[in-house]
Amino acid sequence: QAQQAKFLSDVENELEELAVTIAQAKKMVELIKGAATKERERVEKLFAEASEVLANFQKEVAGFIEDGERSMLGEAEADLRWKEERRAKLAQCKQNLENVPSTDTIYFLQEFQALKVAMEENLSPALSFQNELSFTKCTQGVGAVKDVLSAACKKQWDHLQGKGIDGLKFQETEEGLYSCNPSAWRSSRQPPSSPRRWEMPAGSMAPVIAFIIDLDSDTADKFIQLFGTKGAKRVLCPIPYPESPTRFINCEQVLGENLMNRGNYYWEVELIDGWVSIGVIAEDFNPQVSYNYSRLGRNEKSCCLQWNGQNYVAWFGGCKSVVQQPFFHTIGVFLEYSERALTFYGVKDSKMTCLQQLKVSHPAKGQFDPFQNKINHQFACLFLNKLKPAFFLESVDAHLQIGPLKKDCVSVLKRR
Repeated sequence: QAQQAKFLSDVENELEELAVTIAQAKKMVELIKGAATKERERVEKLFAEASEVLANFQKEVAGFIEDGERSMLGEAEADLRWKEERRAKLAQCKQNLENVPSTDTIYFLQEFQALKVAMEENLSPALSFQNELSFTKCTQGVGAVKDVLSAACKKQWDHLQGKGIDGLKFQETEEGLYSCNPSAWRSSRQPPSSPRRWEMPAGSMAPVIAFIIDLDSDTADKFIQLFGTKGAKRVLCPIPYPESPTRFINCEQVLGENLMNRGNYYWEVELIDGWVSIGVIAEDFNPQVSYNYSRLGRNEKSCCLQWNGQNYVAWFGGCKSVVQQPFFHTIGVFLEYSERALTFYGVKDSKMTCLQQLKVSHPAKGQFDPFQNKINHQFACLFLNKLKPAFFLESVDAHLQIGPLKKDCVSVLKRR
């Protein structure tokens, strides 16, 4: 009986414990359901807002095309009618002249004079619109939006799945820098705009820092329109930016907010349209100097790689070196601060082609390269400063986007 009583007591205790854990489990189930319902409602609301934004953008673009068509078509059709009427009139005068009997001199002279007057009538005014129809650029603009949306969706999906850029797990280092796994950003103490460290294999030298660039609106020239903190485009109408001592006033340039003063940094830029220069500049550079001196690479305080519509050109200190390589939409920039080196890569399908490296390197005996000579004598002094990413949009409609990093490029840099 004592054993039975003890057994029943144990069963009773187990039932009580199960009742407690069941109640806790039910609360957890309800909590999960409630959190999922709220998250689902928020996501649905955000998707609805995003759909409304896209629908409004579609409406605006369609209206832009219709307005452009209406204004240009009216002028073109009027010009066409004038030409058709003139041709019909000239044809009729010519026919009248040909029908005059050869013996009727007076009638012939009258019809001849009428034809002459018709020939001497003023031509129709020249068409005011340009050969290139403005609304034909809508496809390019909408395509750029589609590409940005696709890239953003893929990036955020990778974030949700916890995928890192190089497949690395989140790890905090002793110095407080973090791996470049986007899923870790939510729990890190640093904001996403700060640099993050990629772990390097054993035996490697300085680690590579994934440089997350945010464009600094306080430095943007008034003819540069910013799209968030990642996109920039040169425009014809000035933008009323507030006054800022760091703003470029004579040259269509903009800088990144982030500073570089040690270690290795890598970032990528998408060339969307026009002439664009990508490089670095000293933090203390005066943005209010003259146009000729303030352009990237035309002084000893900056250097860059320029795309001029035909080829790439490396610039430093007013000297240049033409790069014989095909066009790449994506340019990778690798700054090795301790090595005093800056390398530009063409990136395609996660493959990297070295376009130009700026680094002190003495040429073989008997050879002289003015550009390399300039590098050898003054380039190292650039690294006595804190540096910033810099961008020069040289042509109207020049457009760039700070691109998401290609995950395989990190592995390539590690092996180098």
